[in-house]
Amino acid sequence: MKKSIQAPPASGPFSPSVRAPLWLLVLVTLSGTMAMHIFMPALPLAGADLRASPAGMQQTITLYVVGLAFGQLIYGPVSDTIGRKPTLLVGLGLYLVSSVFALFAPTLEWLLAARLAQALGGAAGITLGRSIVRDISTPERATKDLALLNLLTLVGPGLSPILGSFLAGQFGWRSIYVFLVGIAAVMVLCAWRLLPETNQNRSALAFGKIAKDYGRLTANRRFVGFMLGGACSSTALYPYLATAPYIVHGQLNLPISQIGWFAAVTIVGASLGSSLTRRLVGRLQTELFLYMGVCLSLSMAVLFLIVQTMGWLNVPLLIALTFTLTMGAGMASPAALSRSLSVAPGLTGSAAGLYGFGQMAAGAVGTRLVGYGSDPAIACALVQIFLTLAGLAAFRMATRGPAAAPA
Repeated sequence: MKKSIQAPPASGPFSPSVRAPLWLLVLVTLSGTMAMHIFMPALPLAGADLRASPAGMQQTITLYVVGLAFGQLIYGPVSDTIGRKPTLLVGLGLYLVSSVFALFAPTLEWLLAARLAQALGGAAGITLGRSIVRDISTPERATKDLALLNLLTLVGPGLSPILGSFLAGQFGWRSIYVFLVGIAAVMVLCAWRLLPETNQNRSALAFGKIAKDYGRLTANRRFVGFMLGGACSSTALYPYLATAPYIVHGQLNLPISQIGWFAAVTIVGASLGSSLTRRLVGRLQTELFLYMGVCLSLSMAVLFLIVQTMGWLNVPLLIALTFTLTMGAGMASPAALSRSLSVAPGLTGSAAGLYGFGQMAAGAVGTRLVGYGSDPAIACALVQIFLTLAGLAAFRMATRGPAAAPA
């Protein structure tokens, strides 16, 4: 992928004559979500090697989600102050060092600490990849390019378990961290040599100002609506990923080795939805993609509940339902992300960080809620209905009435 994002010759918040390699922004965005799920298939192997219980190993996922959520709150305002490039290099460096520590972890406690640090570093790529796009693009162009970056946060959880299963099965669980160390080293080198500074409107760092900036964002009805709506709609697939092993293997009696391919269905659906948004955003109002996407996902979640309750669920229906639901997520989430970052032009980094925090928080809530109930498929459908209804209500809050003045 040799495409670069080039800023238009416009004035204002954009950086003219600055290029950022799109493939590099894709890579750093992918790294954060990929490392979150690539380790999941290797939990039993690592647990046996480290003499850790299943509950203890599950904490490696929980702490990663926590670190990814809170890390995104930090990088946004810091990059607004010292610049995108140095902030990204610090985050990627932390990601690299912590991946090395995880590779050689002798105990569960060591691995938990490394995973938390790895998540704090990986959060930089998600937050700053989006901020850099927004720095150097017009709003319309930003929606198209953010759709590609946002796609990575959707498909990462679907693609990563397949790769993790292969690496762990063929070479052992530590091979996963060999792979992540290699990816991290490439990102640090390329970001250092190829990435320009895109933030031309830096301000002094002050903790009081950071708190005030987040306060301004959370007080902005439109930002909160787009952020919550995007977070809920884009993470509606997380409950499915958490319950897929029990549905595919436990209910449909398919081999465990096929679970990863059912997760891969989400990649295709999200890719198609995101591609539709990228292709049509200049012809239709952006808000239309919000409602089309979330309503499509909601209808599939309701249909999923009906099918499971009636005892009709089978492989073709499960594939069709999850494909269409994630296509709706792929349509809505890039439009929501673009709109949320456009609400407050002077707070792009903080807005990107808070948006990412909302995504991870919604994902954590969704994966936690599906643990309740005796039927995994029904629990999955109910949580998806809850998330998509919440997303629809949030989009309605953001788009009703006249646009608010910029924060």
